[in-house]
Amino acid sequence: QLQACGGGLVQTGGSLRLSCAASGRTFSSYVMGWFRQAPGKEREFVAAINFFGYTTRYTDSVKGRFTISRDNARNTIYLQMNSLKSEDTAVYYCAAGRFVTAQDMGVKEKYDYWGQGTQVTVSS
Repeated sequence: QLQACGGGLVQTGGSLRLSCAASGRTFSSYVMGWFRQAPGKEREFVAAINFFGYTTRYTDSVKGRFTISRDNARNTIYLQMNSLKSEDTAVYYCAAGRFVTAQDMGVKEKYDYWGQGTQVTVSS
């Protein structure tokens, strides 16, 4: 089970830190990712990190602003979001994939477990 939290309402240019805690199993050997879904849009890839945290991937629109990290000892991943824009408004989901290659980190169909989502709203 994945539990995401940390969302909220923030002004343009502000910051938020999302967390995703895993329970019921150890996800240290899983690729972990963040996806988001805005109203009326498809769920899209945001960021992902491999087992040891050596490899990360970001969608172009968040590069330089968002940072994904993980703490395997705490079975938790994080998404630090800075310089937030109105277009970042969405429900953010964390996900875990057992067999996700580096090339497939951005493919939501490759992930096996999903959290319930946390709302991020950026107001101008």
